[in-house]
Amino acid sequence: MFGSIYTGLTGMMTFSQGLDVISNNVANLNTPGYKGNDLMFQDIFYRYGLSSDSGVNNPSSEIGNGVAGDRTVMREGQGEIRETGNQNDVAIDGNGLFILRDGDDTYYTRAGQFEVDDEGYLIDRVNQARVAGFEDGELVDINVSALGNNRPQATREILLTNNLSSNGLEHEITDMEIFDALGGSHLINLKFTNDAGLWLVEVTDDDNNVIASGGEIRFQTDGSPEEGFNRFNFQLDPDDVPATEIILNFGEPGSFTGATSFATGETSDLALESQDGYARGSLIRMGFDRDGTLTVEYSNGKDNESTQLALAWFEDVQALRQIGGGLFLADDTLEPIIDTPMQGVMGEIVEKSLELSNVELTLEFTDLIIMQRGFQGSSQILTVSNEMIQQLLDMGRGGR
Repeated sequence: MFGSIYTGLTGMMTFSQGLDVISNNVANLNTPGYKGNDLMFQDIFYRYGLSSDSGVNNPSSEIGNGVAGDRTVMREGQGEIRETGNQNDVAIDGNGLFILRDGDDTYYTRAGQFEVDDEGYLIDRVNQARVAGFEDGELVDINVSALGNNRPQATREILLTNNLSSNGLEHEITDMEIFDALGGSHLINLKFTNDAGLWLVEVTDDDNNVIASGGEIRFQTDGSPEEGFNRFNFQLDPDDVPATEIILNFGEPGSFTGATSFATGETSDLALESQDGYARGSLIRMGFDRDGTLTVEYSNGKDNESTQLALAWFEDVQALRQIGGGLFLADDTLEPIIDTPMQGVMGEIVEKSLELSNVELTLEFTDLIIMQRGFQGSSQILTVSNEMIQQLLDMGRGGR
């Protein structure tokens, strides 16, 4: 009878512990990267009854002494991936944990809530630890400070395309933008004059000052540029800026992907295809590809790639220790698998998104009812046991 009081008490304590676990799950319903937990119940030590014949322990009459919370088990399932629009938010679709480093300490997380600190390091928004990545095969702290600006490039080559009609007399391409060595923008004009089957080239600036003239462009009978007469070099030499040698490229002999010269009346449509210069660019966007490669875009239309995110995984994820803030710790006996996204067992990266908690509210409410009923049942055992003891005491008083 007194044993039943202890048994009921263990039930109340364990179901109360289960309620704590459920409460924590529900409280973290919207916590990015949170993994729900379940309390594992375990029956506790047994007593053996005495045989009525021999007075020895009889295994067939085992009597348990209640229940205890064995341990909590983390739910390993994937949480919902929700788009946030924040360029520094990153989610993992599949296996993997982000690696965070703070001095000699290493943490792991599924919550890719990152930001860039004053030194240019990509850090965890919660505990400020640095995010690890791969660079030249080495694990490094990701730093984007060198990616803040894109250095300018002077125009070195201008590619032309379309047709310069052999029946035409003149053709002009105006307001063509090119760049000097410091990234300064300049507008030039190209004038082509037909001189008995060959074309003379003149280059002027936006004030119609002649930059270069006397260039001679010729075409073969098939309409493609002629070798030795398919390029024209001139120099851009603005004030206080180093001079730049620029090539006007009309294409290759026998090729019709560049400039051509066919008889199409007096109208020509020769135009700029591309030029390789650009101004200085400032960072306007940063993100990660599916394979974790850090990509940046600049205001000058250029882009760049840098460090690749590093991910870790463990054969026994349950051995990790949750320490709050969406972080996990691994003890020295656990050896992580470290790789890049989409390699080996690792999942892929989803940019501008976060993985939400994998807690399912309907499941928590179901477990909540079970815990409540279990607690009520255990408390009822205490009530009944107390009444029986009281009844015995009353019988003892009545017998005197």
